[in-house]
Amino acid sequence: MGRVLAIDFGKVRTGIAVTDELRIIASGLTTVNTDVLIPFLKEYCFKEKVDLFLVGKPKQMNNTESESEAFIAPFLLTLSKEIPTIPIERVDERFTSKIAVQTMIAGGLKKKQRSNKALVDEISATIILQSYLYSS
Repeated sequence: MGRVLAIDFGKVRTGIAVTDELRIIASGLTTVNTDVLIPFLKEYCFKEKVDLFLVGKPKQMNNTESESEAFIAPFLLTLSKEIPTIPIERVDERFTSKIAVQTMIAGGLKKKQRSNKALVDEISATIILQSYLYSS
């Protein structure tokens, strides 16, 4: 069985989380600059067996698409062309950044550490992945 890789896409940087091979545990992998995201994913998928990409789907409170979707849609097209053998699923990512910050507070991270947006993105991707695992 391959891993599930979650992507919290951002214009500047993207948080990435991945499951173990048995799909039991969701762990933050890294945060990468979005401009090198596709090459990073290609290299990762060459080294590890990935069966599914989960990409966060930002929504407004009224369930309509967020403005961020305009940046995500072209990425999804590129991803499906560059790595066509791995399916892509979308997951509602509302509140993941707020939950990530609350998780950091609960974990005892100091305010300066909590302002590390790369860490927030990685934790957000982990939350997206963990919610998927719970619902599967």
